[in-house]
Amino acid sequence: MADLFDIKGRVVVMTGACGVLGATIVKYFAAQGCKVVLLDLDRAAEKGNQLVAEIKADGGEAMFLPTNVLDQAVLEQNLADILAAYGSVDILLNAAGGNMGPANVTPEQTIFDLDIDATRKVIDLNTFGTIIPTKVFAKAMVDQKKGSIINFCSMSSFRPLTRVAGYGIAKAGMASWTQWLAGELAIKFGEGLRVNAIAPGFLLTNQNRTLLTNPDGSLTDRSHKIIGHTPFGRFLEPDELVGALHYLASDASKGVTGTIVAVDGGFNSFTI
Repeated sequence: MADLFDIKGRVVVMTGACGVLGATIVKYFAAQGCKVVLLDLDRAAEKGNQLVAEIKADGGEAMFLPTNVLDQAVLEQNLADILAAYGSVDILLNAAGGNMGPANVTPEQTIFDLDIDATRKVIDLNTFGTIIPTKVFAKAMVDQKKGSIINFCSMSSFRPLTRVAGYGIAKAGMASWTQWLAGELAIKFGEGLRVNAIAPGFLLTNQNRTLLTNPDGSLTDRSHKIIGHTPFGRFLEPDELVGALHYLASDASKGVTGTIVAVDGGFNSFTI
C-alpha cells in the first residue's frame, strides 16, 4: 500500500514564510523532499535567502520570491515564476498576517479608543492577504485537478479574545472563508481540491512577544492567564504545528476538507 503521508516532490508555496513559524515550517517541508517556495515582503529578502541557503545546504530545494499578498498582479508574477521553475503548485500555506497595536483595545482603553484605520489595515491583511493569494494560486490547482490549501486561523477564530479587536474579526472570518471555499472548490472543480486550516494556540513569536513577555523576559499577566487556561500548562513550540500541516497537505487527509484543526495544547476545549 502506498505511503499516504509521502509528499516528496510536491511544490509547497508559503506566504509569510520568513517569520518564526514560517522558518520552522518551510524547513520541515523541505526535509520531506518538497520543493519549497518562500513568499514574503521584499524587506524579508535577507532572511528568505538565508533560509533558502540553509535548505539547499541540507540537500533540499527552495526559492525565495518577494511578494505583496494584497497585490494580485505581484502574486500572478510569483505564480508565473513558480510554474516556470517547478511546473505546479501542490500545497498553498496561507500564513501571511499580523496585528498592530492601535487595532487593539488595551485594559486602559475602551471601544471609543479603537483606531479605525489601523483596524481596517489588520482586517485587510489577515483577510484579503489570504483571499487574494488563494485566487491566484488555486488557478494552478484547478488546472492540475488537485491541490491542498491550508489557511492559518487562530484561537480568535473560535471565540473573541480580549484586546485583539481587528485581528479577532479577521481570524473569525478566515474560519468561515475556509469552510465556504472548501465547498465552493469541491463542487465546481472536483474533490481533488481541498481547503482546510490549522488554528495554532499560543506561541511566542515576534508579533506577540511584547504582549506576552516583559522587557526583562518574564511573563506578563496576560501570559499567566493564557497558560492557566491551557491544559498543557505552557506555550507551544513552532515544530508542534508541522505534524498537522503535513497531514492536511498529504493524501492521508484526501477525504478531509473544510476542517479547522486546533493545535493548542487544549486551550480551545478547556472551560474550567
